[in-house]
Amino acid sequence: MRFNRTLLSVTLVVVALVIQVSVLARLQLPGAVPDLLLLVVVALALVYGHTSGALIGFGAGLLADLAPPADHAVGRYALVLCLIGYLAGLAKPDNGQLRTALGPMVVVVGAAVTTTLLYAGVGALVGDTAARHVGLTNLVVTSAIYDLLLAPFTVPLIMALARRAENDPLAEKSGGGSDVASGWLAAGTGLKIGNQRGGLRLRTARSRAARAGRIKGVKRL
Repeated sequence: MRFNRTLLSVTLVVVALVIQVSVLARLQLPGAVPDLLLLVVVALALVYGHTSGALIGFGAGLLADLAPPADHAVGRYALVLCLIGYLAGLAKPDNGQLRTALGPMVVVVGAAVTTTLLYAGVGALVGDTAARHVGLTNLVVTSAIYDLLLAPFTVPLIMALARRAENDPLAEKSGGGSDVASGWLAAGTGLKIGNQRGGLRLRTARSRAARAGRIKGVKRL
């Protein structure tokens, strides 16, 4: 179980980092760059809790610090994502179930804003004033907007994968609508998570019942 969790976390972090560096960073969007790596850390922290979230955030941030074309001190983003993973993990429900999509969306916005401010603050401590020239307000607003738009297509899917990787019983129940991850994924992306055989069996049973009712009615005549 722990091995599956670690393997999945490493895989998601590496894939997110590659996509962010090779695709998202080259879109030349105004303001900040959509932070797919941050969304992965937040989603995993919401499933695994604050301790694992801090460890995953530190590892993801360290990889980002080392990945080219990094132009900042090593450990800067690792520190930021470590704190974000810890804070996001505190929002994990006690029963592991998310009843509404509002909670994760608020966590995503808060994480985007806090990440930008912390990154700029740590940069100011080490003499990096790039955020001042770009405009800190512009970076905060655009990062929150981009991450919020990207979240419905990534966060619920990552949460569902994380639960399946550790054989979480909630992953089996999510097909029935008890957890918001599957519903959010289905509503936001058009994808469906969970076993679909239950619905097919229910429709078959209803069809048989309807035919049986018609037959009995004919016999009574």
